[in-house]
Amino acid sequence: MYSPSVLHNESKKCFEVHIESHIAELTYTLQRKTIVFTHTGVPPALEGHGIGSRLVRAGLEYARARKLKVKATCWFVSGFLERHPEYQDLNE
Repeated sequence: MYSPSVLHNESKKCFEVHIESHIAELTYTLQRKTIVFTHTGVPPALEGHGIGSRLVRAGLEYARARKLKVKATCWFVSGFLERHPEYQDLNE
């Protein structure tokens, strides 16, 4: 249903999707050469459309492009990593 663009808001350290008045986000912190994904938030009105997965994929591609290792303290990111072996090389 939705084909949103993912924006990287570096000043807030998050990846965002804006749809109408809703904002979904994946927040992170940087620790040396590791990006730590701390929270994935998708408003109830946007749930079930794959937006959380789009955010995580964008974050992981960002990490890969910058040769960062990934640590997930967010259950959603951890679950995504378990289901997508193509990203296992990024695990810290």
